[in-house]
Amino acid sequence: MRNRIRHLLAPGLAPTLALAIGLSVQIPAAQVAAEQAPEYGPPNGTLLIAGGGVRDAAIYERFIELGGGGEDGRFIIVPTAGGNYGGDGDVRDYNEDQVLRGWRARGVQNVSMLHTHDPAVADTEAFVADLKQATAVWFNGGRQWNIVDSYAGTRTYDEFHKVLERGGVVGGSSAGATILGEYLVRGDTRGSGIVMTDEENHQLGFEFIRKVAIDQHINTRNRWDHIIPLIEQQPHLLGIGLSEDTAIIVTGDKFEVMGDWMVAVHDNTRAYQPWEKPYFVLAPGDMYDMRARRIVVPVQVSGTN
Repeated sequence: MRNRIRHLLAPGLAPTLALAIGLSVQIPAAQVAAEQAPEYGPPNGTLLIAGGGVRDAAIYERFIELGGGGEDGRFIIVPTAGGNYGGDGDVRDYNEDQVLRGWRARGVQNVSMLHTHDPAVADTEAFVADLKQATAVWFNGGRQWNIVDSYAGTRTYDEFHKVLERGGVVGGSSAGATILGEYLVRGDTRGSGIVMTDEENHQLGFEFIRKVAIDQHINTRNRWDHIIPLIEQQPHLLGIGLSEDTAIIVTGDKFEVMGDWMVAVHDNTRAYQPWEKPYFVLAPGDMYDMRARRIVVPVQVSGTN
């Protein structure tokens, strides 16, 4: 009887009906794992993605906490988005003390800078030695394509992702936020006003968060509408526009908003009225489920008398 029911039903319907009529069903562990694995966010670890101009100390404090704390965490700061070459065309050097000063002032004891303009260097074991022990990586702002030029396809790229695999945190602000997404918004080397580049090597971000395109500075630079054409052209993407001094904390397929301003969510699966903008905004404290494409409403538990 059981075999006959399974034979007659489509594979996807058999377990559902069998459960409904009281038959026991064993679902393969691989299928269960695939259904439970995050579709957007990382399976392990956490992302902290900030919209630039971060002045709210709570955002940095949250990142430090997620990275294991100022005493125990091992932090890597990547300033590469700031540029690989100076105006004179010479290779740019970064002053490590300047790059790390703010983190040390916040009580981070084990922190180091990671930077190179040369992907051949980024592909060496010596360069990634500290990164292999890191519990937290932070990408500074600048131009996101500089990060791609230095690290895409290298050992360093792989080790960035392994920080999350170990349960650590990866974060960034401004350009350091956009690089975390799948599509590299404003990745054109000719100027940040170009949202969608035709430069093939600057269209893909580092995919710490998948199926997502991230814009930043949307409040101070009036960028609320700028990624509408991108989402129309690539409808599989969820667009996230971050205000300055505002961040999202991504765990699995959900994120929480923190900071002082709003986050714009461009979701083309929603029905909008003709007079509405094709996005909605979330405020600090709001939580959003990217997989379900819905705002998560906290469950209110009433007290007992």
